[in-house]
This record gives sequence, structure tokens and C-alpha cells, in this order.
Amino acid sequence: MAGNDWINSYLEAILDVGPGIDDAKSSLLLRERGNFSPTRYFVEEVITGFDETDLYRSWVRAAATRGPKERNTRLENMCWRIWNLARTKKKLEGEEAQRKANRRLERERGRREATADMSEDLSEGEKGDSVGDVSAHGDKVSKRMPRISSLDVMENLANQMKEKKLYIVLISLHGLIRGENMELGRDSDTGGQVKYVVELARALGTMPGVYRVDLLTRQVSAPDVDWTYAEPTEMLNPRTTDNSMQELGESSGAYIIRIPFGPKDKYVPKELLWPHVPEFVDCALSHIRQMSKVLGEQIGGGEPLWPIAIHGHYADAGDSAALLSGALNVPMLFTGHSLGRDKLEQLLKQGRQSREEINTTYKIMRRIEAEELSLDASEIVITSTRQEIEEQWRLYDGFDPVLERKLRARIKRGVSCHGRFMPRMLVIPPGLEFHNIALHDGDMNGDVERNEENPTSPDPPIWSEIMRFFSNPRKPMILALARPDPKKNLTTLVKAFGECRPLRELANLTLIMGNRDNVDEMSGTNASVLLSILKLIDKYDLYGQVAYPKHHKQSEVPDVYRLAARTKGVFINPAFIEPFGLTLIEAAGYGLPIVATKNGGPVDIHRVLDNGLLVDPHDQQSIADALLKLVSDKQLKSNLEKAVLKFSLMEKADQNVGGGRFPATRIRKYIFVIAADCDSVSDVPKVIRTVMDATGKNNPVGFILSTSLSISEVHSLLISEGISPLDFDAFICNSGSDVYYPSSSSEEGLGLPFLVDLDYQSHIEYRWGGEGLRKTLVRWATSVNEKNGQNVEEDEPRSTTHCYSFRVKDPELIPPVKELRKLMRIQALRCHVVYCQNGTILNAIPVLASRAQALRYLYIRWGMELSNVTVFVGECGDTDYESLLGGVHKTVILKGVGNNALKLHSNRSYPLEQVLPLDSPNIVQAEGCCNEDVRASLWKLGVIKE
Repeated sequence: MAGNDWINSYLEAILDVGPGIDDAKSSLLLRERGNFSPTRYFVEEVITGFDETDLYRSWVRAAATRGPKERNTRLENMCWRIWNLARTKKKLEGEEAQRKANRRLERERGRREATADMSEDLSEGEKGDSVGDVSAHGDKVSKRMPRISSLDVMENLANQMKEKKLYIVLISLHGLIRGENMELGRDSDTGGQVKYVVELARALGTMPGVYRVDLLTRQVSAPDVDWTYAEPTEMLNPRTTDNSMQELGESSGAYIIRIPFGPKDKYVPKELLWPHVPEFVDCALSHIRQMSKVLGEQIGGGEPLWPIAIHGHYADAGDSAALLSGALNVPMLFTGHSLGRDKLEQLLKQGRQSREEINTTYKIMRRIEAEELSLDASEIVITSTRQEIEEQWRLYDGFDPVLERKLRARIKRGVSCHGRFMPRMLVIPPGLEFHNIALHDGDMNGDVERNEENPTSPDPPIWSEIMRFFSNPRKPMILALARPDPKKNLTTLVKAFGECRPLRELANLTLIMGNRDNVDEMSGTNASVLLSILKLIDKYDLYGQVAYPKHHKQSEVPDVYRLAARTKGVFINPAFIEPFGLTLIEAAGYGLPIVATKNGGPVDIHRVLDNGLLVDPHDQQSIADALLKLVSDKQLKSNLEKAVLKFSLMEKADQNVGGGRFPATRIRKYIFVIAADCDSVSDVPKVIRTVMDATGKNNPVGFILSTSLSISEVHSLLISEGISPLDFDAFICNSGSDVYYPSSSSEEGLGLPFLVDLDYQSHIEYRWGGEGLRKTLVRWATSVNEKNGQNVEEDEPRSTTHCYSFRVKDPELIPPVKELRKLMRIQALRCHVVYCQNGTILNAIPVLASRAQALRYLYIRWGMELSNVTVFVGECGDTDYESLLGGVHKTVILKGVGNNALKLHSNRSYPLEQVLPLDSPNIVQAEGCCNEDVRASLWKLGVIKE
């Protein structure tokens, strides 16, 4: 292969190592999972770095010059495989580009339709806006972040809130959270978010007017984690005593509350927690209800003190916060922390995995849907930077910066938004408590040497732990503080340092990469990165120039910064993308200039602090040049005082206290919820009779019927089968948009022996689109009918104030429910769309309404225990079927019921096992829908003892 000798030599070398590359079950990312393969590494480098025509030419030459030897044949096959991989990669890139183009067209169409609906009372300025003439966020991006006089704001805020007693709930699910000695960098779940959430809870606990802050997380009792993560409660002691004059009570302060849920005696990463989210929600609801009662007795005059707000951190916590917010009817806030769609985009750009492989590894579609739900339910979405809004949130169906600007303008003018809502996006960068930073003369002046004769302040132990690596410890230190994760890009940093001789002569490199005892005990990905770094150190012979200590305490991190500052060093964050970059502010606080990635939050930080350089993380030479410039140019050192003054930012949000709004009406020890979606409505009475008969006369039980039927349909069905409505305690109708109670008299206006729960209707009113939503659905039905004939029509008799119902003749001719849900979100209409009765009925209900959420509402209203609730479902059902399965309650699946609805779930975005734990002891299957089978299932669950 003339002209391609380097390929020939590479191929000849790798043919003798390991298996070939044609194992379909293997991935090109095996080297990142701890199984390094030179073959796959070479292929990846080739297909991402060379043009397809060059690879094809190599293959042709290999075929033309092949000889009788077997090796030449193997070389030819290898070249063909590489060429084929390059073609496959280009094909995937083309498909992804087409998908993005279609998505852009959908968003523009939805935006124009929404604008057309609101055009009747738009201002002239709004009418003049075109789709492309508005900035990404709607506001002109200033060169500087806004500043507020913090002293005045804090004084006014303290005066307004000093008489209030507020209860705030934060959620961060993964579990490895504690107030002291945080294990930052232990794995991918223990990054800077842990410190951010803990410090936020601690700071909120010291604010005037805040009585109690609960940070809810998972209780972990596993042999491979520290015992402190199994403690049910941990109080977060305030860092300062500035708030010592505030009146404290028995339950006041900030606490970490660890909720037991998920696999017992096992720590699991956040990607595997999705099936257990409903269980957490139920357990958290129990804690909040109990704590609200306690706080009510202490400071609420006997009335329950409910949370003023629930704040979710990360997608799984956002999903949980949305459900809790809906059950309690309190405001929700959300902070994303590296969003799923952005992660998906970044991984697809790398071209190493297909969309399906990414979804399998990261459960990315489940994560994205949780973030979409968080957008639906949040009052405020807190971002660290404008980049999150302009480049990450704009990828979501539920947020459009142009439409958000129009809606915000209408709200300010008091003009109707026609049922459209978007959460407010607030840029609030994580702060840093600078009063904790103790600067010393030696920190800012590298010429000041420690006085060996007067060691009044001995060096911290971490200093000697780092300095032992260096042959010349007096050289400036390049400091990187990140876990060994591929996205942190530490290998490129080591390559840049190793291949730049002037940089190696001027500086040392320190890598603080979390804590480890044994490389073999690390996760595959982290171990792979660490081994790659060690190999690079050996390759470039960097011994005596690179420090990589095995252990450090969180309390020692400030000492590491001080050591770098004393040596007149530089701090670097070379990550491929950094959502915010709190370590950059911390480093600036100690006088360190920074080199940081130009992707993400560092752009805003650099705009304010102006104390370093931004680089392309993929450009190794750019990283080396920036480091060399800062190490050698003393004029570019940061000015600490200016940085601190510039980076003061505070937002003020008005919140209202929610009072006791859930009076108990009746209490049953055991509740059976009949929620089986039968293939035919006429089969529902059979299921009702079977469940009622199976309980036995000696087991007094309350019954709830949960259905997509309207209350009039329920009444007709029960009367025709001779079943008395008074046998039930409640009816959840219209897919969870209405709750009724049986009555001996007819309610005025209803004409039926039922009482409607007006409190529940008020409860789910949040963001209900009303007539604006109905018009959009009617327009959608018209467009479907234009394509497929008269297939969808509005069903006015079944529709109610909070449920718009449509009848479908042929379910095969309408798009899957996820597509209709996306259409609603694109137009800023917040609702829950449910296909019912095998797809022949479409119900659109409020976003906070569902059959599962109605049960949680009754849990709060009645005071019943969810562990004493048993839900009866079929093998399949309406598209809200999955939400009825998970949680603390028990579930009986009636075999043979609802099988025809399986086709409704064929196009789901993620599998059922990402929604509920299939091996849960709370879920059993009845072999059939008969008395004996149901009783046997109840006996297995421990509900009946005979």
C-alpha cells in the first residue's frame, strides 16, 4: 500500500493482539469501560480523523497488491472493515442531521401556530417579531452579569421575612451526600453538585424567616460505602454564627433526611434509580406530611405547616419534585445540572455510539422525559449560566426562548396567554463563601519563602503529600481538580503538558482526581482514564513533574488552592463541556488565574472575572499555549478583590406560604383501588365483583374505582349491573381529572348521586390551558382528519371542565401519544394526554392530574397509609397505566385483562423496566380474573391472612 505505510504497519502490529473488531456485541467505548483494545482504539482514531475517500483508496490498494500470503488477505479485510465503519459513521451523522432539521421545522411550526392563536391582542412590537429576529433568550446579552447591591437587598429581605416561619424541601436522590468530608469525585454521581446542594441547604437554613430545610436523599446501607450514609438524619451545622440571634426551635435548622427506597443493602448509580422514583415519592410524601404536622404543632398554631417550595436537583429529583409538588400543590423549582438532551447531542457528535446504544447506557430518554416533566411543573428553572438557556434548554420541547419572550411580555401587560405557560429561567450562579478563605502573604507572592526557623504555622499535610512527587517543587504548579471521567478531558491535558517542552521546564502538573485505594476497585470508566494517564506519564517520562495523590479530604481542597497560589501557579478546567465550573471561582478566590473550556459556564465566569484564558478542549496545542502564557506572564494574574466584587449576584423571589388545605374526611385501614383497563367496558363490572368478593366478609375494606370513564358512564354501568355506588368510597374519573364521592342525594348541577371534590379541581387547576388548549386539540384533530378522513371528533358529552375528550374511530391512523405530547409542549400547552380504551378515546387533562396523582391526593386528604393500598390493574391498559404500578402501595396484575392495549405502548420512548422494578415484592400476578386467583394474590401480599 504505497503512500500508506503507516496504516500498513499499524495493521500488521494490531493483527497480533486481541480479538478482531467484528464482534457485534462489543463497543468502541470498551477502552473507557476498563477493557482497553488497541484495535478498537486505532479504528476509532482512523474513522474520526480521516476522510472516507482516503480509507477507500487504502482498501483498493490493499486488494490490488494482495499476494498469496494469508497476512495480506487479513490486511485487506481489516482495511475494508475500517472503510465500512467510516461509511456507517457518515450515515449515522446524516440521519442525525435530518432528525435535527425535522425537529427545527416542528418547533417553528408550533411557534407560529401559538403566535397565531395569540395574534388578536398582540402589541405592534410583538407582531413585528419574526421567528429568526429574536435572540436566543429574548434579551440582549450584556457583556457583564447584572449586579445588585447585596447589602440593601439582604436588609430588605430580612425585614420582610423575619416574622415568617418557612419550611423548604430540597431533593437530590443518589444518596452519597453528607455534610462533612464529602467524597467528591468518588464516582460520576459525586461531583460538584453534592457540595452545591449541601451548601445551598445550609445557607437557606440560616436565612431570616426560614425555620426548617430538609434535603431529601436516598438512605444507603451498603458494605461498599461509609456507614454515615445509612444514618436517617444528619443536621447541617451552619458555617458561621451570624444568624445566632435568630430564634431557634426544636426542629429548626437544615437537615439531610435519608429516605429508604430502592434495593436494600446496595448502592446503585443514578441511571439505575429510575424504576424506584415512585417509591421515593411516596416515602418522601409520608415524611413531609409527618414533618408538616410536627412543625404545625411547634410554630403553626396547630395547623400543618406545608413546604413553601420543593426544589429538585438533577433529572431524577426533578421528576420526583414534580410529583410531590402536584400532590401537595406547592410551587416547584428545578436545577438541571448537565441536561440530558445536551449530553445526547455531545455523545452523538463524538460518533462513537448510536442513539440506541447511548439510551441503553445512560437511560437518556427516561432522563429527558423527566426534564420535560420538570419544565411542565416548575415555576422557576434555575440555571448557572446563560449558556444553559441558549444552548441546552432550547433543545427541549417544553421551552422555546422566542415564545417564552412573547409570553413574558404578555404577562407583564396583563394580556391573556390563551392557556400557554413557560417557567421563568433565572441565571443564578452558585456562590462561594469568600469569608472562609484565609489568605496569607505567601499565597500571593511566590518569592516569599517559608521561614524554616520559625514554623509558627506548619504546612498542611496535603502539601507534603503533593510535593513528594516533584523533583523541583518550587516551579509553578498547574492544578486540575476533577474526577477521572472521560468528559473531564484530563488525558488531553497530560498530552499537552507532556508534548510541550517549554511548559515542562517551567511548571509542574498536579492532578487531584478524587480518592482511591486500589485501581482495580474503581469503576471501569474511571479506572480506564486513570490507567491512560499513568501510561502517558510513562510515555513522556514525566516522573518528578506530575503529582497524582491517592487521597485528600474535602477540607484540604482550600490548602491545595493555596499551595498552587504560593507557587504562582495556574488552575485549569479542560472539560469538554462544563455546566458551570464552581472550582474556577474557588481558584480565583485564592488568587489563581484560570485556563478553562470555552464550552459552558466558564464563558460567563471569564466575562465577569477576566482572570485567565478560554480554550477549545479538543485543541491540545491551544491548551499548552494558554498554560505556557499564564505561567510565564505574571501580568495576567487575577486580582482577587475585583473578582469578588464583580461576582456578586442575587435574585429575589416572592413566595407565599401554603396553609393547611387538606382536611381529613374519612379513614379506611385498607383500600382496594380497581384500576383495571379492560378490553371492553362491559368487562369492568366482572372485575369489580371479583375483587369485592375476594376480600371476604371478615375483611372490611374501602373501595375506589379509578377509570377513564366519565362519572355518568360509571353510574350507568354500575346501575345496569346492580352494583350500588354506595359500595365505593371514591371514584377517580376521566383519567384522574375528577374525584367524586358517593352520596345519598344528587348534587345540584350533576343530577347524579355523587359529590364532586372541588378542592381537587382547584388542586389541579395549575397551568390548565382551558379553552386555548381545546382549540389546539380541535385544530390537531382537523389536520388528522384531512389526512385520514373523519377519524377524530370531539366528544362533548364525555368532556368536563378539566378533561377534553375526543373519540377515535381508527387508532392506527393517529400518532403515538408521545408525538401528541410533544406537539402540546412545543406550543407551551401544559397537559397530560392519555389514550384510553384501546386508543378509541383521547383524554387531555391537567399536567398535575393523573390516576396515580389522585391517589396521592387522597393519601394527604384522608390520612390513609399507602402501604395499606392495593391497586388492581390488567396486564396492560391506557397510556397512563405504568404510573399505577410503582410506589409503596401493593399491586395485583390480573392476567388476561387489557391485553388489547399492548399496541398503545409499542412506541414508548423507554422500556417499562425503567419505570418500575419488575422484581418488586409489592407486585404479584393473579393467574386469572377469578375469586380464587385474586385471593391467592392478596395472600401472597399479606393483605389477607386466610
